[in-house]
Formats: sequence, C-alpha cells, structure tokens
Amino acid sequence: MGIFSCENLEAASAPAGEILTFSGTGDMIILLLRNYEDNMKRFHKIYLEISNICNLNCNFCPGTKREKRSLSLEEFASLLPKLRPYSDYLYFHLMGEPLCHPRLAEFLALAGQAGFRVILTTNGTLLQYRQEILLNAPGLHKINVSLHAFEANDLAIPFQDYLDRCLAFGQAAQGNKLVVYRLWNQGGAEQRNGEIMSALKAAFPEPWQEQRRGIRIGDKIFLEYGDKFDWPDLEAPEGSCRVFCYGLRDQIGVLANGTVVPCCLDHDGDLALGNLFHEDLETILNTPRAKAIYNGFSDRYAAEPLCRKCGYARRFG
Repeated sequence: MGIFSCENLEAASAPAGEILTFSGTGDMIILLLRNYEDNMKRFHKIYLEISNICNLNCNFCPGTKREKRSLSLEEFASLLPKLRPYSDYLYFHLMGEPLCHPRLAEFLALAGQAGFRVILTTNGTLLQYRQEILLNAPGLHKINVSLHAFEANDLAIPFQDYLDRCLAFGQAAQGNKLVVYRLWNQGGAEQRNGEIMSALKAAFPEPWQEQRRGIRIGDKIFLEYGDKFDWPDLEAPEGSCRVFCYGLRDQIGVLANGTVVPCCLDHDGDLALGNLFHEDLETILNTPRAKAIYNGFSDRYAAEPLCRKCGYARRFG
C-alpha cells in the first residue's frame, strides 16, 4: 500500500490573501500567482532536531552514531531568526523523541512567537505527560503519532494502555490541533494493525472520509498508512544513480549540533553542508556540495553515494 500523507494540510490552512476586485479572469489569475510568489518561502518545511536522544529503540529506526545532544534554549533561540525567512513550517523531528526535551514548552512558545507553525513527530509514549503543553501551545500546528512504534519495541507497558493513551490525546485535541496517526509499517512489523484499527474505530466512530492525502477519522484527526523503507546507510549496497529527492528543494534538516543536512533521513550527518551556529544559511546552501546535490536531483541523478543507498529516494527514481 502506498503512502498517504497529510503534509499539504499546512498549505490548505495558510492565512488567506487580500480580497480584491478584478476586471477579468486573467487579472485574477495573475494577481493570485503574484500573491502566491510573494508569500512563498524557499522551503516547504525545515526539520530541526531539538534532541537526538530517544526513549525507545525502534527496530525500523537506524538511530545515530552521533554524540547524544540536545539544543539549549539559547541555541534554539539563535537558530529561529536564521531559519524563519526560509520556511513557515518547523518540524521538531529528525532523530530523537521531541517530547523528551525538558524545554519543550519554551521551544514551542519561542517558535510560535517567531511566526512558525510547528509540527512534531512522536512515538506517543509521553503524550499523556505533555498533553497540556501541546494542546495549549498556539504555535503547534500538527502532531504526528507513530503508532507503529509499539510493535517495533519491547515495551514494559501493556499494548492496550499505550494505545488508549495515544487515542485519548487525539480525542482531547479534536478541533484544536491536527493529529495524524501513522501506520508506516506496511511490509514490516504490522501484526497488530488490526487491533489498532479496531481501537481507532472505537475512539473515532465511522463514517471516515478518505481524502487524497489521508483518511479523516475525526475533526482535524487523520490516519495515514505508509510502506516500511530502507534508511540511507553508507554501508548498504550501492543502488542506482537514477533517483530523485526533495532534499534542498522542499526541505532541509538541522541537527542538534547545528549541522545542516539536505533532508530528514540523514541520521548521521553524512551529508554535512555547513553549521548554522557558525555560518548563515544562504552561504551553506550555495556551497559546491549543496549545489551539486540540488542540480543532480534536477536531472534525477544522485551526486552523493548516500543518496544512491536510500530506499526512500528510489521511490522517485
């Protein structure tokens, strides 16, 4: 089964432009295009790893060989003005569990004050402890909950308790925050998906509405499926050079030590382009390595060995 994604829900909920009168349809189209271009940022989203520390060890996640590190409040605040001109959407995601960070509430407040819409991805284990913070953060736009995380671990808590807590959060968030329950385990550890689906239907009664990029199961509550994929790994067998990736085109990532990488799957920082603590982003994006990666993907060619060993990128080859 292919991936359903709710990424474009952000664009659909963007602030409306100025309402004007037009002398004809052509004038309307031109003005709408100009308005879109004026308000368009370079990247649809920026992934910011507030910590690479996680409370689980999922078998589908490669983890990282990097030193364990979390952003300080001062470091986080210093990055916001450097990133804000480039995107409206800031994802607390790469490696690590963002709900583990002790300064999460302050991070959400600062990002919201900077004008970001924040999206975070969580394994769901700490939702009940962070629920008040999340639901009361004006800048928090969406929470992705990876329900496939339980089966990928040997957790001490009973499965039903884990599931009940995750679904209780969605029920509390209905109509307030976007919540996306993920089952990105098709072709992997998916034996408990039937139980998960039964619990979802009990918590969010049908009818559900299947949409182009997700299944709407409640007010601002969605379910999305995805296939298990192979993460990029320099030690993996060489793949085809003919791939495409949205790295440096739709997204970039910033690791917890300030390193800028092309995409959210560079878990070890193998494609380091520069460091945002010491350089500005425009300089980093114009380095020879960054340009070679971007131009290569424009021709559906992977300039870097890591990209040729990425199971996700091969989907777009």
